[in-house]
Amino acid sequence: MSPATPSATDVVAVTAETTQPSAAAAPAGASASTTPSASTAAPTGVVVPKPEYPRPDRDRSAAWLTLNGSWDFESEYGTTTVTVPFAWETEASGVQRTWLERGTYRRSVTVPAEWHGSRVLLCFGAVHHRARVLVDDVEVGVHVGGYTSFELDVTTVAAPGASVVVTVEVEAPADKRSIPHGKQRSVPRDDYDGVSFTPTSGIWQSVWLEARGRSYVAELALRGDSLTGIDVVGTVVGDAPTAPVHVRVLDEAAGTAGSDGSSGADRSSAAAVVLEPDATGRFAGRLELTDPHLWSPDDPHLYRVELTTGAGAAADRVVATTGLRRIAVEGDHLTLNDERLYVRGVLDQGYWPRTGLTAPDDDALVRDLELARRYGYNLVRKHIKLEEPRWLHHADRLGMLVWSEPPAPSRYSLEAAGAFEAQLPDLVERDGSHPSIVVWGLYNEEWGLDWDIPGSPDRAEAAAHAYDVMRLLDATRPIVENSGWSHVRTDLVDWHYYDVDPAAWAANVAALADGSREDFPVMLGPDFTVDKSLYGAADHPRTGIPLLNSEYGAGFTNLERAWHLRWQTQELRRHDRYAGYVYTELTDVEHEAAGLVDADRREKDRGGLDPADVNATTVLVLDLVPAAAGADVPVPTQPWDLVVRVSHHGRAAVRGRVRAAWVSAGAAFGADPVPPAAESAPVDVEPFVLSGPTTVRVPAPGPVASARLHVWLVDDAGAVLARTFVDAGPVEPPNRRGARTTTTD
Repeated sequence: MSPATPSATDVVAVTAETTQPSAAAAPAGASASTTPSASTAAPTGVVVPKPEYPRPDRDRSAAWLTLNGSWDFESEYGTTTVTVPFAWETEASGVQRTWLERGTYRRSVTVPAEWHGSRVLLCFGAVHHRARVLVDDVEVGVHVGGYTSFELDVTTVAAPGASVVVTVEVEAPADKRSIPHGKQRSVPRDDYDGVSFTPTSGIWQSVWLEARGRSYVAELALRGDSLTGIDVVGTVVGDAPTAPVHVRVLDEAAGTAGSDGSSGADRSSAAAVVLEPDATGRFAGRLELTDPHLWSPDDPHLYRVELTTGAGAAADRVVATTGLRRIAVEGDHLTLNDERLYVRGVLDQGYWPRTGLTAPDDDALVRDLELARRYGYNLVRKHIKLEEPRWLHHADRLGMLVWSEPPAPSRYSLEAAGAFEAQLPDLVERDGSHPSIVVWGLYNEEWGLDWDIPGSPDRAEAAAHAYDVMRLLDATRPIVENSGWSHVRTDLVDWHYYDVDPAAWAANVAALADGSREDFPVMLGPDFTVDKSLYGAADHPRTGIPLLNSEYGAGFTNLERAWHLRWQTQELRRHDRYAGYVYTELTDVEHEAAGLVDADRREKDRGGLDPADVNATTVLVLDLVPAAAGADVPVPTQPWDLVVRVSHHGRAAVRGRVRAAWVSAGAAFGADPVPPAAESAPVDVEPFVLSGPTTVRVPAPGPVASARLHVWLVDDAGAVLARTFVDAGPVEPPNRRGARTTTTD
């Protein structure tokens, strides 16, 4: 594990190698790097937070200028400085004020003289919530929406070589209930205040200038769902919106990484096409690939697609990345590239202790993805937050699947529903080309729908309408209209179920799998538990659609949470009907201590449990209901029959034997298993079919107060395929003695 994430003052100092614009935009056909040359570099030693080019998935880094760093900041508390791009509530911003509803940012900017003849774009990753932008007191644009990116053409007011003052006036209402805000707290409070966090206001993602051609590609969608080519759709704006667009796949030497971190050779250098925009600038076409290389978690190959418009000094060039992959629903299952996919996911809310919703640096984004992969997960559900494009690009190149979902309001109205849907076109346009995104989520648990889909036709229609809007925007991915319960129109039936009782968990998971139960208990308050239905409409299909648990986990201590993770996940793997699961959650966030690691990404004591064993391709499923953390079963005093099944989600069948051995209480698995004390008969396992039971006759551990039974599966060559354990100790009833009653005569 890495140490605690750094604060804003720990980010790298700017040197001539790390930031700032090149002398001029690269000519057509040149290679653009995310680390441009520095003919106008900042002085050595100046600290610039998050200095990387913000859009490696749409690389225009040949001519750009970061505006991250120190800005003047004016609020009701006076004038100070603020560090962009950190929300004004955060320590990293230098302001650290909560419940400010207005703030004004100002800084002087000199546009590089080398950009003469180019268009100048002022780009914002995200500003919460309403931003009015001025250049030298001339309004250049207004944007509403705290999570979506936007850009403004400032060519006429920010001439190359001139110094101008950029002003950003921000409104961030304390009452957020009618605007998309995710898990930010609101005053007045919203219905889910107990699971909300410090608000995020103002500029909280990178700000930058970049030079583009006189006519340029402003919108772009790349799709590789055909698995044989790349479909290209976009829009040209500027002086000549009907100018031809030259599109080609860039060829790279075999075995070398691209400048964007892509994985190597594109074996189709001949893939090129010229597309003619219509009168509105819209163009569409297809790059056929003669030797297609698919993208998958095991082989995350990225194609770099160059688009150029115009010629000479006025030319524009952008290099976008995408991959060839197809996600599909086939009956009860999901498939990726026509092979069955089982989702092993983890929920990630994307918060850091000193920087809030903004990652402290680029390495922090990578570390979280690598942490999820280290723990055996193949998908991250980025929870009601639109994460910055660099995170998505890292997910692309690392092969991590993503479930993406936007923030929602917390109270229903026609206006609030409209504001929620208004995000969706920007979301799909910005992020739709990322092959890592395999699920679009919309509403979460009826937040913004007053928890009332079953009782309100209007709210049910709002969820269904959001699905329809998203389907028109992108028909290539499954869509979940209301994650957690009360589905009315969805491609996945998912459910959020938390339970501290292992027997109840196992029984309810089984009943949901076979369809004998369609609801489950949900605690909405300390004394308010309801049975929530999977379905919010009587005519919703009950079969022929994937079913998965997309939130679960329990326990108040680290050891309890590890115990529940082990046993609850095995019960999900017991049932072949399920298409996967998403565990809550990757990291602690403020008062929520449900993470596999703490908020600083430090390891927790999990009592010897490695989450990678829980989330492996092959896992052991034990036929027992555990009693308590640290004491799954009483210490056996006689030989004991342990019944084991195997769940395997690989491409090919496996054959092995289950072995077991007693070790000391709490002992973790070492690099090599201990000598077995018992072994089963051979067991054959087909992919995605739970094996039949096999029995291991386990000897008693001897006269001990507690012990741990290591259980593992080995193939014929002795390689370990799966591991779990059973803790044996005194099983006692809970100590719930009441207060002593005193009587007098």
